[in-house]
Amino acid sequence: MKIISTISTLLLLLSEMLFSQQKDLTLIIKPGTKLEKLSGDFNFTEGPAADAHGNVYFTDQPNDRIMIWSTKGELLTFMQPSGRSNGLFFDKQGNLWSCADEKNELWRISPDKNVEVILDKFNDKLLNGPNDLWISPDGGIYFTDPFYRRSWWDHSAMPQNKQCVYYLGPDHKTLNRVAEDLVQPNGIVGSSDGKTLYVADIGNRKTWSYSINTDGSLGNKKLFCEMGSDGMTIDKKGNIYITGKGVTIFDKTGKQIGNIAVPENWTANVCFGGKNRKSLFITASKGLYRIRTRIKGVY
Repeated sequence: MKIISTISTLLLLLSEMLFSQQKDLTLIIKPGTKLEKLSGDFNFTEGPAADAHGNVYFTDQPNDRIMIWSTKGELLTFMQPSGRSNGLFFDKQGNLWSCADEKNELWRISPDKNVEVILDKFNDKLLNGPNDLWISPDGGIYFTDPFYRRSWWDHSAMPQNKQCVYYLGPDHKTLNRVAEDLVQPNGIVGSSDGKTLYVADIGNRKTWSYSINTDGSLGNKKLFCEMGSDGMTIDKKGNIYITGKGVTIFDKTGKQIGNIAVPENWTANVCFGGKNRKSLFITASKGLYRIRTRIKGVY
């Protein structure tokens, strides 16, 4: 009887916890709001990023293309081939930056589709494969460089001795490692004031926060949550959106708010888009999804 009583108590606590999380989620999403599947004509979607107008660019890496979901609801091809682009981010000048891992490169793509290869090496060795990036308010670029062996590479060994986070200074010439103690860094995003960086160590199932120093280096490393992530974004309230099994949302203190279920095997990345930045776009396996939110997104 005692064992049955204990199990019943645990189930009750779990039920209360789940109810509390779903209740908290209503602060983000209006009750009754449905997840919309916008398209499912892809092999693997990644890297969503919204331009200044709210059009969402995203990648379909196996098909080597960058797509657009326009604010008019049109699905367009922006670029194909695309250097096997993965993570994307727009700078203040309207250039689209891409982690183009066909040749382990970081690209800057102008609005008229002119491609400039900014870098592909660190200490005269190829990067492992730039995966995701975030551009700080001063124009400095943070990007993760994990190693995922690609079928289109000639090499099979990891070029770098570590899987790190890098910082490319605003001059786009000075490249430094700023986090070297992670297992496999992947998702990355920063606060709108440029003071805090969040990095998901998907290989260790943890996400960390760092203070950003004036020279771009990182300090004050703190555990944000016991969950890794493929891609990440942040809203105006400082809530962090983490991907993997659906989209899990945490408040700025690291407390879990709730989870948005997505009917795919893997949810890769997220961003806010649309004209008012109150739509969360989700790239998940073969699909592109959207859900309306109560809070505006930053990226």
